[in-house]
Parts: sequence; structure tokens; C-alpha cells
Amino acid sequence: MIEEETLDPEIDFEYQFLTVDIDDDGIALLTLNRPDALNALNVEVLDELRDAIVGLAQSPEVLAVLITGAGDKAFVAGADISEMADFGPLEARDLSRMGQDAFAHIENAPLPVIALINGFALGGGLELALSCHLRIAASSARLGLPEVTLGLIPGFGGTQRLSRLAGPGVAREWVLTGDHFSAEEAHRVGVVNRVVAPEDLLEAGRALALKISSRGPLAVASALEVIRVGLEVGQTQGEAAEADAFGLIFASEDMREGTKAFLEKRKPAFQGR
Repeated sequence: MIEEETLDPEIDFEYQFLTVDIDDDGIALLTLNRPDALNALNVEVLDELRDAIVGLAQSPEVLAVLITGAGDKAFVAGADISEMADFGPLEARDLSRMGQDAFAHIENAPLPVIALINGFALGGGLELALSCHLRIAASSARLGLPEVTLGLIPGFGGTQRLSRLAGPGVAREWVLTGDHFSAEEAHRVGVVNRVVAPEDLLEAGRALALKISSRGPLAVASALEVIRVGLEVGQTQGEAAEADAFGLIFASEDMREGTKAFLEKRKPAFQGR
């Protein structure tokens, strides 16, 4: 469980390798912006990504986050090999933990985070996408975990999240072969939720984010947390967590508004409390 962090009231979401744009509907578009390096992940990018997610998750005006990569070639082509090629074992372990921590903040965010995969999502790039709650891929996207072709293994959570998402058989094939897979194949095995034309990717992501953000925000946050917990424990413990969350949500004004609106045949006006 990620500890709650205090949001710096002066945060302006200005970064060297990221851009953050928040529209009037509360949808934040976070773009990894290293197109000349195919948006590869280095230490600075991971640090900025973690900082941005912490800030966005605690910003009251933000209801959902879309993550994509700059340019049309890559979502994120992987970790920056040139940076880590000369690492020793301890440096490599520290980098792995840094990536895992950044991606855990995404996975544990109390608002939906949707990956828009607009090109290559390889290695650390796919691991980033796997840490998001939902994934939409352009039909031209290519996905994979090619670390074994470099004599490495995935280090940012890929071995764990892929097996939970698509099953151990798929995870073993993807990790052990290091092959690249099409967006259609990724959709077939459950790695991505939807495949759309490249020109429709942003609009498809925004439409999904708007739909989710129109639902009760406390219910969305609670559902995200219970699903996450359920993936880490047995079914009995997961159902206990679900029952606790179900009961707690009945103390909210949003629950009263939602049920009242249903009975009155009108749209609910959720306030997030």
C-alpha cells in the first residue's frame, strides 16, 4: 500500500520530460515527451512521472488521467539502455525499485489512469501501460517485453502484472520469447481493453475517461482499491474487503444522491462526498 503523500499547493506540473494538460472536464493528459529517444524511461523520467501522478491524484479538479507518448512512433520504447548498460547489481536493483515505485503510484491512484498506446510499448513502456487501470491501443501499436533478448528480465513489475492480467501462460510466452505482438493479439489475450484506429486514439481515451468520471467518484475510487486488493489476496479476503467497502460507501452523500436520482429517473449530481 502506498502511503498518502501531501500535495504541494504550489505544484505547477512543469517538467523537463513530461507535459501535463488538464482540460475543463477534469481530464488530464500526461505525455512522455522524449520523442527523439522514443520516450525511453530514464531516472529523470521515472522521477517526474511519479511526481506528476502524485500531484494529479491529489488535485481536486482532476477526475481521470490519460498517459501517452509524444510523436507517432512510440508510447514508450522501453528503459534507457544507454543509461543502465554500465550499472552494477546494486545500481540495477535500485533502478528496478524506482520504476516499481513509480508504477505502483499509478496502479494505486484513486482515479482512473488510462494508457493510450500510440506506437511501440516495449519493456518498461509495456510495464508502464500494465500499471495503468485500462489500456487502449492504436491498431498500429506493437507491444512486448524483449528484455531477454538483451540478457535481462523485466524489472518494473512486468513479470507480476502481466501474469495477473493475462495469465501465466501468456506471461511466460511474452517474457521468455521477448517477441513483439500486435495490438490485435494483445487485445485477444486481454493485455489491452480496446484497439482503435491511430487517429481515434485520443478521442477514444477521452470518451472512456469522461464516461467513468461521470460516475460516483467515491465509488470509482473504492472499486479501484477493492479490485487491486483482490488481486493480491485470496477470494475470501477479497470479498471481505468488498463487503467493507460496500458498507462504507453507504455513509456517503453520493450514494444517497445516486439512489435518489435512480428512483426519480434523473441523472445524479455527484459531489464526491
